[in-house]
Amino acid sequence: MTGGKIEVLRPDWALPVEAGFTTRCGGVSKAPYDSLNLAMHVGDDPAAVRENRRRLVEQARLPEAPRWVSQVHGTRVVHASEVEPDVTEADAVWTDQPGQVCAVLVADCLPILLADHAGRCVAAVHAGWRGLAAGIIQRTIETLPVPASGLVACIGPCIGPDAYEVGAEVIQAMISGGAVPVRSPSPPSANRFQLDLAATADGVLRQYGVEAVTRLERCTSAEHEAVYSYRRSGVTGRIAGYVSCPG
Repeated sequence: MTGGKIEVLRPDWALPVEAGFTTRCGGVSKAPYDSLNLAMHVGDDPAAVRENRRRLVEQARLPEAPRWVSQVHGTRVVHASEVEPDVTEADAVWTDQPGQVCAVLVADCLPILLADHAGRCVAAVHAGWRGLAAGIIQRTIETLPVPASGLVACIGPCIGPDAYEVGAEVIQAMISGGAVPVRSPSPPSANRFQLDLAATADGVLRQYGVEAVTRLERCTSAEHEAVYSYRRSGVTGRIAGYVSCPG
């Protein structure tokens, strides 16, 4: 897992953009962050994170370092030009400028990549249940300077419903926020549910006009050798979802 080449999971897109989701393989971080942890805020050695980020740029052949934001489970959407790396608080970043790389970090939450068919604008979105309930997806769609019908979306690795149990209060908060949760009862308790974050986000994207939505169907909790899961491990690293306009 440590060292070697990084692994990038690609959206099934025929678009002129650079996009992907990292795994935890190919970096230099030590346990429990082993090995391609890309987050500065989780307690890992900053020098290791910097090397991991350098490897991402080099091996994925990115035009620049991603514009890393400080994610707070909110609804702020920022243009990549506004980002002070690891300082600017936002949960979605977008650009219409060639060469700028938008990225989000996750370890169970949803990484969602958006792009228009011509590659004129792209966005990366971070969303857990709080973000879905608050409206981060629709806020991002409304911010982009193209019609929603002209966008494609890809939902990357996230926690799957078999591993994600929530209470009735979470379901109600999502319904109140306009994000119809895809869930099933979690026996034997009638007040617990297995929440399908990816399917819920898929529904929100389509509700707000994005017709082309794909999912990687990779569960962060189940695939512990490939990706990170905060719910499973507690102290752990973060993978990234990134996207950029063609240079």
